Amino acid sequence: MSNPTAHAHDEDVHLKRALGLPALTLFGLVYLVPLTVFTTYGIVTNETGGRVAMSYVFTLAAMVFTAFSYAQMVRAYPVAGSAYTYTQKSFGGHAGFLTGWSLLLDYVFLPMINYLVIGIFLNTQFPSVPVWVWALIAVALVTVLNIVGITTIAKMNVAIIAAQTVFIVVFAVLALRALAGHEAVDPLTPFTGDGSVAGLGPVLAGAAILCLSFLGFDAVSTMAEEAREPRRDIPRAVLTVTIGGGLMFIVLSWLAQMALPTTQFANPDNAAVDVMDNVGGGAMAAFFTAAYVAGAFGSALTSQASVTRIMYTMGRDGVLPRPLGALNARFQTPVLAILLISAISLISGWADLGLLASLVSFGALVAFTAVNSTVIKHYFIDQHRRQGADMVRYLVMPLIGIALTVWLWTSLSGTALKVGLGWLAIGTVWLAFITRGFRQAPPEVEFDETV
Repeated sequence: MSNPTAHAHDEDVHLKRALGLPALTLFGLVYLVPLTVFTTYGIVTNETGGRVAMSYVFTLAAMVFTAFSYAQMVRAYPVAGSAYTYTQKSFGGHAGFLTGWSLLLDYVFLPMINYLVIGIFLNTQFPSVPVWVWALIAVALVTVLNIVGITTIAKMNVAIIAAQTVFIVVFAVLALRALAGHEAVDPLTPFTGDGSVAGLGPVLAGAAILCLSFLGFDAVSTMAEEAREPRRDIPRAVLTVTIGGGLMFIVLSWLAQMALPTTQFANPDNAAVDVMDNVGGGAMAAFFTAAYVAGAFGSALTSQASVTRIMYTMGRDGVLPRPLGALNARFQTPVLAILLISAISLISGWADLGLLASLVSFGALVAFTAVNSTVIKHYFIDQHRRQGADMVRYLVMPLIGIALTVWLWTSLSGTALKVGLGWLAIGTVWLAFITRGFRQAPPEVEFDETV
């Protein structure tokens, strides 16, 4: 009887190259979730005094430079490990492991955020069913679909994006109509605030939380071994998702604040329902819940697919238990990694949304800083690309990306920093164990990058 699993470097089982540019872009947009602007809308509105749109401006500025760095590095290493692989190849196995470990923090918690908000918003419509019940149902469905394979997810992404596009158009029309009914409206309020919170610090704190909204471009890079033309299509998809998503977030948060100019909500976790009820009544709130839950479900699908690809790569290298680096022979997916993430996600129905969002942003910002650094190391230092435009492309731009991401990283809450640093400490202890006190290099598998 044949073994149902095989390691990635076995000749008979590999990730299936099935994704072109449209599918990769849709994957990133679904992961991003166009309506994710409403996930932390109430939390960031309170934090910034109504300056969510301004926080998104700062976040987008940081993410554009970082997305450019991802685009450069995926051309050098078109494999599934994302920031983990780029740092490993540029700075060595120890730095690569710690970057991958940080990346795991945001990827492990992002599916949990999606399960939690699915539960929160469905509970708003159906109060008799607890949040945790909806979350567990979502976990089960996502697990099955991820095991079946990436092409199934790609097909669902089209329908999910279509539903959210229809909602966005309807919301924009109704919000503008509500806006026209106001006697005195200052269009700069979403950028200047209502005066309840002063200073730039709260805006940056909000921008740091909002980093989780942009993880779609990073997720695209984890699909490098399932893209037909990774060196050409993934950089294009990364930049398209980042810029398009960022502009959309700014516009949607501006519309929401203008349609309901308040910073006080009974429950900040589902403040978006108050906005929708104000612009379109109960029917609009129900439409929003349906579209938002569909988007969160799609994001859970894609985020779980991404984290399992990173775990698969690290397991294939041997820096995580090797069974995680095995593929199922029938489905060509990392089943054990999928089941592990699903098991962890079972606690999502009882988690705190604000803390989860901050932890996701912590892991993302550490990884983003590392990726910006790898561009300098790989191209500017190792390959001596220092003439003319290369000086800007491989030194100035990634340095700006580093400065912006570090700035946002230090703007996170004290609790998020403590938990995140604790996660890094655990990773350092594990790294010391597998490298015999850092005396050996972490295990590493060479990939075929000729694509």
